[in-house]
Amino acid sequence: MTENFRVMYAGLAQDIEQSNAIKQLAVKLKAPESKVAAFFENNPLFAPCEKEKALKQAKLLASVGIKSKLQPITNNTPAVSSSDTTNQRDERIFNALDYITSSLIRIEEKLDDLEQRLPATTQQPDPDEGDEWQTDDLLLDEELTTPIKKRSNMLLYSLIAMVVVLLVVLGLSFAFPDLFSFMDN
Repeated sequence: MTENFRVMYAGLAQDIEQSNAIKQLAVKLKAPESKVAAFFENNPLFAPCEKEKALKQAKLLASVGIKSKLQPITNNTPAVSSSDTTNQRDERIFNALDYITSSLIRIEEKLDDLEQRLPATTQQPDPDEGDEWQTDDLLLDEELTTPIKKRSNMLLYSLIAMVVVLLVVLGLSFAFPDLFSFMDN
C-alpha cells in the first residue's frame, strides 16, 4: 500500500494574473498552454507520484506564483471496474505521450541552439568542383613530390639553449649552494 500524491491547484499568489502564470508555467514545463490552463480548473497537471517529487512540483508551481496543495492518493483499490481501469490506462498513455512530446520539443530546441552556435559558414560544395575532377586528365608529367620547405629552427635552438642554461644554473646551485644563498632572503 503505497501512498502517492497529486499536486492540485489552490490559488494564485498576490499580484499574479492567471494568464501570466499560465504562460510562465507553460514555458517552464514546455507543455501546451491548454493543458496548463486545465490545471486551473482542477484537472491534474502531473501524474501521481511520491511525496518528495510532489513537493518539488509544488515548489515549481510556487516559483511562478501558483499556490498548490497535495492530495493523497492510495493505490490499493480492491474492486476496480473495467471502465476505471480503461480510464486509468488512457490517462497513463496520455501522460506518457505528453512526456514524450515535451521531451521531443526540448530535444528539438537544444538542436536548434546547437545549430545556431555552429559557425555561420556552411560547407557547400563549389559548383566548379562538382564533376571537374573526373574530366581532368592525370598530369603525370609533373613531379609527384614537392620539395620540402626549410623552416628556420631559431625557436628550437633558443629553447634548447634556455634548457641548457637552466641545467647549468641548477648544477651550479647543487655544487655551490653558498653561491646562491642570496636568494634565500
